Formats: sequence, structure tokens, C-alpha cells
Amino acid sequence: MPFLLDRPRLSFSALALVCASFLAYALYLQYVEYQDPCPLCLVQRACYLILMVTGIAAALHGRALRVYGSIAALAALGGGVTAGRQVWLQHLPKDQVPQCGPDLYYMIDNFPLTKMLGLLFKGSGQCAEVTWRFLGLSIAEWSLLWFGVILAAALLFALRGRAAST
Repeated sequence: MPFLLDRPRLSFSALALVCASFLAYALYLQYVEYQDPCPLCLVQRACYLILMVTGIAAALHGRALRVYGSIAALAALGGGVTAGRQVWLQHLPKDQVPQCGPDLYYMIDNFPLTKMLGLLFKGSGQCAEVTWRFLGLSIAEWSLLWFGVILAAALLFALRGRAAST
């Protein structure tokens, strides 16, 4: 992937475009296909949003690529861990899937932050449901794959990035 380091503005622009596309499709699934996102899906969306904003800032700025690469790597790692948790829940036997809990908005309104975060990352039965597949993979599995690709690219910039005007 050395070509990524040769054209950092293009690489970070592509990151922003890919994340914007994922977020747009997630909104399409939610508002057109009526697939409500589970709490873990919402966390992944937040990670994609952070990645998109980081990509835009890095593409515009063109400097401090190690900093932007580090931020992107942390967001991709967080998203990957969250997607991994959801994939794990989706592959549990039906009798071991946790029961559905309150939705995110209820948790925000009624629980302290520490309890809300604990419940959020624990996941629920809704997080184990698979309502969409493409090429045999669920949304969470595709998300895990993409977070891995983004993490690898971001680590290149975090570890070896340099300022460039390209």
C-alpha cells in the first residue's frame, strides 16, 4: 500500500467518501427499508462519522498526517471492536443470545453514563438479528471487514505518514 503514502490527500478524500457512502446507505436502510439500528450499529455509525470528518480534515489540511492517521486508526479500531462484538452476538446459538434491552434513547435519558456505556457495548438480542446479507455477509461482518481495511491504511499514515501537497 505504498501508493497511499504518495497521495495522502487523495487517500483521505477516498476515506471520507467511503464513510459518507456507508452512512448514507445506513440511513437508507433505516428510513426507507425500516430497519431500525441496534445500539452497536449506532456506535459503528459514530465511528464512521469520526472517520469521515478525519478524512475531510486531513484532505483539506494535507499536513500532520501522522496525527490524522492516528485518529483514524483509533476510530477504526473502536468500530472494529464494536463490529466484532456484533458479529460474535450474531453467531451465538439462539438460546445464548441476550434478551432485547432498552433502546439507546431510553438509556441516554434514564441511565448514568457508565451504566449506559456498559449496556451499550454489551449488546442485545436486537444486535444479534441479521436482516440483510450481501455475498453471504451481514452488515456487521461487512463493517468489520471495512474497519480492518481502514485500520491498516490509517496505521500506514500513523506510523510512516508525512506531509505532502498531493
